[in-house]
Amino acid sequence: MPHSSGSLPTRWLRTFQPVASPRLRLVCFPHAGGSASFFRTWPQQFPADWEVSAVRYPGREERIAEPCLTSMAELAGGIADGLAPHMTPHTVFFGHSMGASVAHEVASLLAARGAAGPAALLVSGRAAPHRLRRLSADEFTDEDLLDMVTRLGGPGAEVLGDPELRDLVLPPIRADYGLLEAYVAGPKAPAVDLPVVAYFGTEDPGPTPDDVRAWSELTSVRCDARAFPGGHFYLVPHEAELVRDIRERLSVLGSGV
Repeated sequence: MPHSSGSLPTRWLRTFQPVASPRLRLVCFPHAGGSASFFRTWPQQFPADWEVSAVRYPGREERIAEPCLTSMAELAGGIADGLAPHMTPHTVFFGHSMGASVAHEVASLLAARGAAGPAALLVSGRAAPHRLRRLSADEFTDEDLLDMVTRLGGPGAEVLGDPELRDLVLPPIRADYGLLEAYVAGPKAPAVDLPVVAYFGTEDPGPTPDDVRAWSELTSVRCDARAFPGGHFYLVPHEAELVRDIRERLSVLGSGV
């Protein structure tokens, strides 16, 4: 039976293929410098009665005229405000890299408010909060920052060589890395009372496998880990396998979702 009605009507989300009464909602949180369109190819890989949305951070795509946010509290708080009136227990969060931390913070805020939270938290390419390390990115020159992004191999890294395009993508990258620097040194959400799945690339130059597996210490329920070949953006070449794994895991949850 369908569990909820209508797509989520908030400027914080892009819903790619709205479903009138979705059986499950997957809300995806992009990486630093990333945007909602990173997940545009996901919906057609899920059942037709599942709805896939992606969070729209300010300062990019449809929200490019808005200032980027540099505070995790402000970003997570805004997203939680946008989602809270429309959440049901049949929503799952997936976050990659910075998005994993944002998803965790939003889930915690919703729980603290007594609102319906996600049924599961799926994190990818991100160390557990207590294993995060500073990058000193606030001290990086533009070239340092661009070199680091290029080394991580994210989608669109090739446009960084074009000065005009670089001027468009650099501000959100710098803002997001500034947000993350402050977040590493600041307060973080507590453990969550929901299942967690932690995904990572075996050759990721960022968090180590143990750093990612440490999400097991942030849930009172259970935490599974799944490795894929590749680096920080393993989920680009292995998108089909990752989505299949997500689909199978959430299908096993069955009536719990």
